[in-house]
Amino acid sequence: MKVSSAAAFLTLLFSPVALAAPSLALWKDQSPIQIDDDLSVPGENPLSFCSSPATDILTIERVDLFPNPPLPGKTLTIKASGTFSKQVDRGAKVLLQVKYGLIRLINQTADLCDQIENVDLHCPLEKGKMTFTKNIDLPKEIPPGTYTVNADVLTKDDEKVTCLHAAVTFEFGR
Repeated sequence: MKVSSAAAFLTLLFSPVALAAPSLALWKDQSPIQIDDDLSVPGENPLSFCSSPATDILTIERVDLFPNPPLPGKTLTIKASGTFSKQVDRGAKVLLQVKYGLIRLINQTADLCDQIENVDLHCPLEKGKMTFTKNIDLPKEIPPGTYTVNADVLTKDDEKVTCLHAAVTFEFGR
């Protein structure tokens, strides 16, 4: 009896009458839930924010990659612009995770200031607008497959600077 009652309830729940239910008096004062789940970083890139960037210290205005997607053995050009709402000092960190398919290649906490020197930036990162362009020669020997990167950037006081996710697929022989 309990199984048939549950089946009847589920049938009613998903029936056309139930789907039209927002017009019934029971839901009269309710409005539909709106979900804004577009967390894409503006520009030509495979990046997305981990969560809403509304309170991030870094407001990313645009990131462009050329070529997009990146290609093994080619030069990757990165152009980025954004605005820091406050200065980011030494002691900031990046929690970095890189996976190849399901295999975790990197899972570490790194000093942000050491990492940004690889793109010719230096700490402290001053409050205000910042732009940079960087060319990176990618090796030909990148194994084909999907790589995912998560980078959570925090100040020394654990305030969120930004958090980004990327998924890049390198194809064989491309």
